[in-house]
Order: sequence, then C-alpha cells, then structure tokens
Amino acid sequence: MVAGPPHSKRENTSYERHGDMVDDPFRWLESDDEAVDDWVDRQNEYANDYLESREAREQLRPQFESLARTTDYGAVTAAPTGYFQEIETDEDDQAVLYVRESLESEREVLVDPNEFSEDGTKAMGWWTVSPDGERLAYGVDEGGDELYDIVVIEVPSGTVIEELSAVGRTTPQSLAWTPDGFYYSRTGLAGEAQLEKSIHYHEHGADPDGDEDDLVYEIDEASTWPLLVTDRAGDQLLVALVADWDRSDLLYAAVGDTDLTPVITDADHVYLPLIHEDGAYLQTDLDAPYYRFLELDLAGSLDVVDPNELPELIPERDGIIKDAAVVDNHLLVQYERAAVSELELFDLAGEHVRSIDLPGAETETETETGTGAGTGTVAGLDGTPDASEAFFSYQSFDHPPAVCRYDLEADTVTELDQPDVTLEFDLTVEQVRYESADGTEVPMFVVHRADLECDGDNPTLLYGYGGFENSLTPSFRKYRLEFLRAGGVYAHANLRGGGEFGKEWHEAARHENKQRTFDDIIAAAEYLIDEKYTSSDRLAISGGSNGGLTVGAALTQRPDLFTAVCCHVPLLDMLRFHTFLLGASWTSEYGSPDDPEAYEWIKAYSPYHNVTNGTNGSGPEYPAVLFKTAEDDTRVHPVHAWKMAARMQSVAAGGPFFCKTYRDTGHGTGKPTWMVVEEQLDVWSFVFDQLGVSVAAASSHPQT
Repeated sequence: MVAGPPHSKRENTSYERHGDMVDDPFRWLESDDEAVDDWVDRQNEYANDYLESREAREQLRPQFESLARTTDYGAVTAAPTGYFQEIETDEDDQAVLYVRESLESEREVLVDPNEFSEDGTKAMGWWTVSPDGERLAYGVDEGGDELYDIVVIEVPSGTVIEELSAVGRTTPQSLAWTPDGFYYSRTGLAGEAQLEKSIHYHEHGADPDGDEDDLVYEIDEASTWPLLVTDRAGDQLLVALVADWDRSDLLYAAVGDTDLTPVITDADHVYLPLIHEDGAYLQTDLDAPYYRFLELDLAGSLDVVDPNELPELIPERDGIIKDAAVVDNHLLVQYERAAVSELELFDLAGEHVRSIDLPGAETETETETGTGAGTGTVAGLDGTPDASEAFFSYQSFDHPPAVCRYDLEADTVTELDQPDVTLEFDLTVEQVRYESADGTEVPMFVVHRADLECDGDNPTLLYGYGGFENSLTPSFRKYRLEFLRAGGVYAHANLRGGGEFGKEWHEAARHENKQRTFDDIIAAAEYLIDEKYTSSDRLAISGGSNGGLTVGAALTQRPDLFTAVCCHVPLLDMLRFHTFLLGASWTSEYGSPDDPEAYEWIKAYSPYHNVTNGTNGSGPEYPAVLFKTAEDDTRVHPVHAWKMAARMQSVAAGGPFFCKTYRDTGHGTGKPTWMVVEEQLDVWSFVFDQLGVSVAAASSHPQT
C-alpha cells in the first residue's frame, strides 16, 4: 500500500486582481530554488512508489519493449539530389536521417542523432533541405527544450558547413532558403524572452555562428509568429506574420534585400503563401471558414493589395484545407472533412482533376466521409514541380503509419514503408455524434475490439483537446494496443475549440465561450455511459497541454463522471498562465486575466482555483489523478501541474493524486526510445490499475 502524499508547505499568499483577493498558497512553487527541487523529488518518489508497484506494469513491459523495437518510418522528402527520410530501427534511441539517390538505391546515413549524446536526450528536432538538394539544415536541442542550434551540412557528404548557436524556437516553417544562405527567425532563450522574435538573413560563410547576421525584421507582438517562404530559385521571399492564430499580414522582399515591403496589411484573416514561379497561392479564410486559395502575382514591383480583389484559384469546398504542394504542374491539396483526411488534385488553373483513393478506402470503418476517400490521417505532404510523384504518411486507428507514394500519371498510391506491427485482433471504429449542453452535435471516434460486447462496464479512455484550431484525427498509437486487446474502449471527441469544422468550430469555444470545450467533453463522457460503452466507475479521461486544461476543467466540474484522470503537461492556473514562458501569446485563445471582463470567465473555470475543500467531509470525491509534467518544458511551465497537485493533495477528498515530473525532457519532442517506454508504462499502468483492467495474454509479441 502506497503511503499518503508528501507534505506540501502552505503559505499565506494571495494577490489582488480586479478587486478580488486570489488565494494562492502554493505560489512558492513558482520559484527556482532548492525547496522546489526537493518538493519535486519527493513527489516523484511518491508517484514512483505507486506506479512501479502496479502489477500491470511488469506485465505490460515485454509488450511495450517489443513495440518499441519495431522500426518507425518518417515521411519522404524529395529533392534533386535524392530522397530524404527519418527511420528509427530497433537499435536507435533517436531516428536517423537517411538519403538515397533513387527509391531503388540503398539508404545512406546523413545525420545520426544517436551520436549526439550518450543518453539520447540531445536530439534533432527538425530538418529542412534546400530546393536544389545540395544543403540541409537541422535543429539540435537538448532535453526536449525546443531551443535550437542550427547545423547546416552539405549533401550527400554530410560535411558540416556551419553552426548557428542558440537561435531559440526556430522551425522549418521559419527558415527559407536562398542560393547563398537563408532567412530565419530567432527568439530569446529564457522564459518569456522566447516571445522576443526577429527575422535575420544568414549568408553562407560570412559569419559561421550567425552572431552578425543581418536583421531583417523585429516582431513586437507576443502572439505573432513568422512563416517564411522563398521560391525554388531563391529570388523572392514572402513572410506571413501570423497573429493570434486567426490573421496574418503579408510582407515581400526580393532575395538579398533586408527591407520587407508590405503586401497585405491590417489583416483580419489568414493568408498563408505557397510560391510557384512568379506567383503565390494564398490559403485564406477570407469569406471561407473552410479556406480557399487566392492568386497573388509576384512579377514586377509589389504594392499593398486589397485581398478582396485578388483572383480566386480554388473556391471553398466541403472540407478544410490543411496542406498543399505543387506537383508536376498540379496542385495537390490535403483536405479534412469531419476530422478525416482527403486528397484532391487540381490543375494550376484551379480546375479539379480527381480525388485520390487513400489506403483506408478499402476498410469498412463507419465515418461521416463514407468509405471512398479513406478513413485516416494524411501528414507530411511533399512533392516538387519537376516530378510526377508525391509523398505523404497515412495512418488510422487500425492502420499503422505508412509512407506512401502517389504516382500522378498512373493515379496510384503505393505504400513504401510501414512498421512491422500487427493488431492480432479486429477493430471496430465508429464516428458517432452526441449532443452537447447547448444542443450542438459533436463528433467522436469510438474504437474497440470487434468482438467486444458493450455491456455498460467496459474500461474506457476518453481523450480530448479542443483548442487553437487543432484537429484530433484518426491515429495509430502502438502502446494503446494492449488496452484495446484487454477489452478497453478508446474514444476521442472532436471538441469545439479545435479545427475539425474550420474557423467557426474554433471560434465557438474561444475567449468567453471556452466553457463549451469543457461542456463538450463532459457530454462525451455522458454519451459513453448512456450508450452502454462504460460506466463512471470504469471511465478515465486524458489530455495534454491545452487538453490538460480540458481534462482539468472536467475534473473539477464533474468529478462524479470519472474514476481516473491523466493530465499531461497541462495549463491549470489560468489566472497566472500569461506570466509563464509562452503564456502571454495564448491570451488570444483564452483572454487575458489582466482584462476585468476576461478575468471573470477565466476564474469561473480555472482548475487550480476551483478545487473544492473536502477535508471537512462536505466536498466531492475526486477521481484518481496522474499529473505528468516535464522539467525542461519551455512551453507550459511545470508549475501548473505542481500547484494543482499540491492543492488537491492538501484539501481534496478522493484521489490518490500523483505528480510525476520527468527530468531531461520537455513538452513532448525529442524523447529517446527508453524514455518513451517508461512514460508509456507510467500512464498505462495507472489506467489499467484504476480501471481494473487485467492484461490480456497475447499469442505472441505484437510483431509479425
């Protein structure tokens, strides 16, 4: 039996906000000192005593370690010098980047991050290849902190040309190649300084460490992030300054210039550019909540344009534009309809050529899109104007992630690579609809073994996110297989605040309407109970980051509905979220607690401030909770989980309440395989134990 939680010091700490005195007895956990480190150590010991003593943990370990040893394949990127692809084999802690001249050639190692550090915590977070395929840049971070050094190498030799140290939160979307160098964004490195953003130009060989790179543009707004795009010849640069996730100004420069010319200003909508030859295709939500494409002529000098007067290339369709690539004088567009991916081919005049059958088209999965286009998720869409082929990855609940090649001439999709994982049992996948508190119908995927009898007592895990216009789409998660094998039901709900139905679905649960996200996940839980999938005694909910806020709010508002909660890298102290790390940039999603009006609606749902004292026997019985956070998280400060756990352990009835802080890792990227296995064992041993799930015997390890 695990002893009670370690003591958390309570201080008589409060602060004034708009006439209210806000009680904050665990604010001392925001400090960076020895007392906090000691508290984290004691919480980890308490959590580990429980997690490592669960019977399910060691029963699951052989299966999880076997699954971890399966080879994972990243999507293919094509360039004139060959095909680039990340692959993680059974011997790797980090995926290795390979290149090959043709699809029939042997792969050659280009970058091996396993050589960066002994414990695998130094990682290659991203990479991008130049249009001519002669150079490649990749970002290196340590402990998953997402603060990168940029390393530039020659292809195919792998020789390092130069390294730009400590550039911050640079990504492939904020790096654009030129013939002699590249434009890129920099950020600050510590705390809120990460929101100090600027755009620079780096010329190869001029300054090996980038300290003297030309400043092109400084960004003042915390919630504005740059998207940089150049054409293949490297003659023209477009910069989209994306603000608040819902609008973007557009700036232009001839490559080599350090002055950006405004093209679209004071924008109330998003304009995301894709350059082809002397023009750009602008993905926009102007008069189109599902997005459409406009054309922008880049020939000659550019002045400020009225986007309402730009010609339309592809009108809005019944599906949300998620990605696009120019392939062999065509535009290949990835759509999403009711959270399921579709691929459509257009000519460059905007005429629809054909719909493309995806691998899932042969299945009988019941979704709103039917069975013609596929029933899963497309990602990593890539192609070039010079070749009649495109590449992407495809996965679904019952389809492991496959690397696919689309041949435009033959109109065929071929699966090139797929992890060696088999289900060993048939799955039923349904996309159902349920009614939320205000009568809105919300879709949800429900997955379980085909032979499972839904008798109202099945262990069930409900996952939710609902924010920032992100969509929850079908996914194959190999560590989920043992839960499904053991008779578990997995559900994920497409909550408002996400992007499953375009801009309006997102807007429906922002700012003063954020409660709708929580209403949606609560209604999803009630549906699963009412429809006899499960009962409240056997229902767990899970969410991370913004999804951690979602399940944190559901935990405090309807503790009677659940028996367990997995709350990962969460936002929970919503009256101070804007004071930590990237938090100030999220006021566009939630509102700012500094605004008196926003303060009222945020206070009403902030999980940390809505824990009811049950020490006198009058409060509710809360379900068991596993708060999972990371020491080096530079997005969501771990103090959210720390303060919430301390408050619940001190005053809440029910539980138990655990807080596990992982060392040498961050918000979620760059984790070595051994760490992934241990984290998955933590989560699933908690779920199996709390829901009373017995590990099912497998006929063999889940490898063929």
